[in-house]
Amino acid sequence: MPMTFRKSFHILPGVRINVNRKSLSLTLGRKGAHRTWSTTGRRTTSADLPGPFGYRHTDRRH
Repeated sequence: MPMTFRKSFHILPGVRINVNRKSLSLTLGRKGAHRTWSTTGRRTTSADLPGPFGYRHTDRRH
């Protein structure tokens, strides 16, 4: 079984730093809608939309 490491630190309300074995990331926002930037170049936007639309997640690498 592979060893995994992941830790998340809340530094301000709505601001979180995530640390794992390969990268760091910064998340701004709350659980219902947030934006994440990673040191690997990955950027994600996530939102919990009302009604039948459910959860929306977009992922971009630059």
